[in-house]
Amino acid sequence: MKGYMTTKEAAEKWGLSIRAVSQYCTLGKIPEAERAGRVWLIPEEMERPVDSRVKSGEYKGWRKIYGKGEKA
Repeated sequence: MKGYMTTKEAAEKWGLSIRAVSQYCTLGKIPEAERAGRVWLIPEEMERPVDSRVKSGEYKGWRKIYGKGEKA
């Protein structure tokens, strides 16, 4: 379809796996993506979605900070 790309094309363009792109579509991180049968159609002008995973390690040690890991 003109003006759209598949998950495979988006994965190649953004440097991601096909599975990651389809997960972004399923989770709604690519709001303009449309489902056509078993295929996701993503607008060609879309930019790569922001990766919201924590990479800084800030969550490490949260049990000690909030007292959740202590035994009574």
